[in-house]
Amino acid sequence: MFLARPIRLPLKTNVLFPLYSAQASPSRSLGRKTMATSSDSSSLLEYGRNVTNGLGRITEGILTSGNGSYVEYDDGRKMLDFTCGIGVTNLGHCHPKISKAAADQCMNVVHVQCSIAFHEPYLRLIKKLLPIMPDPSLDSFFFWNSGSEAVEAALKLARTVTGRQNIISMQGAYHGRTFGAMAVTKSKTIYSKGVAPLMPGVFSIPFPFWHQLGQTPDLSESALVSQCLYQLDLLLAQQTAPSDTAAIIVEPVLGEGGYVAAPTAFLEGLRSVCDKHGILLIVDEVQSGFCRTGKFFAIEYSGVRPDILLMAKGLANGFPLSAVVSRKELTDKLAPGSMGGTYAGNAVSCAAACAVVDAIHEENILPKVNERSAELFASLNALKAARPSHVLDVRGRGLMVAVEFATPAGPSAAHDSVTARDAIPAQMASRVAKKCIERGMIILTTSVYEVVRFIPPLNISAADLKKGAEIFHEAVEEVIREG
Repeated sequence: MFLARPIRLPLKTNVLFPLYSAQASPSRSLGRKTMATSSDSSSLLEYGRNVTNGLGRITEGILTSGNGSYVEYDDGRKMLDFTCGIGVTNLGHCHPKISKAAADQCMNVVHVQCSIAFHEPYLRLIKKLLPIMPDPSLDSFFFWNSGSEAVEAALKLARTVTGRQNIISMQGAYHGRTFGAMAVTKSKTIYSKGVAPLMPGVFSIPFPFWHQLGQTPDLSESALVSQCLYQLDLLLAQQTAPSDTAAIIVEPVLGEGGYVAAPTAFLEGLRSVCDKHGILLIVDEVQSGFCRTGKFFAIEYSGVRPDILLMAKGLANGFPLSAVVSRKELTDKLAPGSMGGTYAGNAVSCAAACAVVDAIHEENILPKVNERSAELFASLNALKAARPSHVLDVRGRGLMVAVEFATPAGPSAAHDSVTARDAIPAQMASRVAKKCIERGMIILTTSVYEVVRFIPPLNISAADLKKGAEIFHEAVEEVIREG
């Protein structure tokens, strides 16, 4: 059992919700010596006061090791990880094939600056990625370090090749925290509060999510899509002329906005508008890519062709790497030297990414994702059926899944057609997530609504998935009892 006890830290904390530690029993230990003594940890934790206050954490203590679906802290806690570092370690922590590929590359060459020479892992990775692209037109690659940087490069590419300025993004979208990426991010104001003016020329339309249209969860998909595409037509007629619009950027599964899958008809509608007006369609698969949704890329569900495809996170299973993929006919318009970066396409990260692609094929990851997805949805829908007043929605794709709770007060409570009764506990999502952590499972909330998101490893065992679902059920029931 995990016994909750408040952490006593000699430093100022800045967290997403109150911190709790847990004492692990020997039966739940990873069975290996911890890397730091409690004395060492106390000494190191003192330096937490030197970490910028701009960072928040959902746990305290020092995470010392990871193995598959589990992580271990310096105090011996063994935690089931349903976050994967926010969709990064998709094949589990310290996957032996991936870690070995990175280690071997470290003994060969670590850094080859992309403006000086090619390195072998960079080119091998292109060779491995070409066959899995969602459209054969995607044949020109640029590797960078992070998702935000990939977004920045995509915006620069779109403006350069079209000669136009304006960008259209989605309400609820998250694309990063650098200035261009922050400008097209519309999920929470915390990411850009107090730092205006942001990059100009950005407009937004509603994503087909019932909340954003003041509707109810049972509104038909066709009605959602129709209203959102109507708003796009209005935007192009009233605010940004098509001839001034360089790109539309969209996540095929809304991430920080609440794990909402875009209907095929909506994505087809965006593609049609882009084709009609010469606008580029940027598909952001930073979180939804690399098998997270049950296909290599979530855009495959729609069959829609991106002009620019973005990926990061699961691409290298924890090693910093992102990719911007487009058509050679577009990227040939770029001047040499207009793209680059000191660490862009790092050799070690590229070697790890090559091993990721190999492991996905060799370990039949896609069938496993879809099997575990069916099990997870069955469990969460059973909870919804048992607690219909509390669980408002279960949604997502593959192993990118969310539960939304009803709430007595939300950002749109005065206008939302679904407003919970006062008897529903407030702040359910964060309280449930905290209870899960107390029980030995790390899990995250997301969006401005009461949403908990599930991002377990894609190769998680059926037993560990069931264990995590049971922990979640228990946490929900405890919060309901507490009121």
